[in-house]
Amino acid sequence: MNNSKTVVRVGIADMKIVKAPNIIKTSGLGSCVGVVLYDEVKMIAGLLHVMLPDSNLGRLDNVNVAKFADTGIHSLVELLVAEGINPLSLKSKIAGGAQMFQFGTNDTIRIGPRNVEAVKMMLDRLSIPIMAEDTGGSSGRTIQFDPKTGKLSIRTVNKGFKEI
Repeated sequence: MNNSKTVVRVGIADMKIVKAPNIIKTSGLGSCVGVVLYDEVKMIAGLLHVMLPDSNLGRLDNVNVAKFADTGIHSLVELLVAEGINPLSLKSKIAGGAQMFQFGTNDTIRIGPRNVEAVKMMLDRLSIPIMAEDTGGSSGRTIQFDPKTGKLSIRTVNKGFKEI
């Protein structure tokens, strides 16, 4: 049996799902939020790289659902359900949402914190518990999730590595 792991990469405003032993990864999480939804029994996980909090901020033509917290999380749940996952068994881990630029309190500049708030609100609305998070701050992150162990590995610029 082949036990080699494939690393599936998720781009900005993108989402994908993997089954163990494969792992899933995204880079460039500044103000963006990485949302991992997973079923620890079936060892399947999805990763969404959220750029903006609300699809109402985008043009309505040709909308990329993965770009926004509200539409992206809903779509990722649908992908996982299509793989046979019971949505009630889903758990989540989130990372990112840094405040990359310090321009005072202008709400349009607070993209990172607004992304985190929108992600949490959508997960709450869908009754998906957040098991761990590493959000905020002012540094970019790269994250990698292993559906076999349920561990989210986070590498933060100038701060090193941790697992949650």
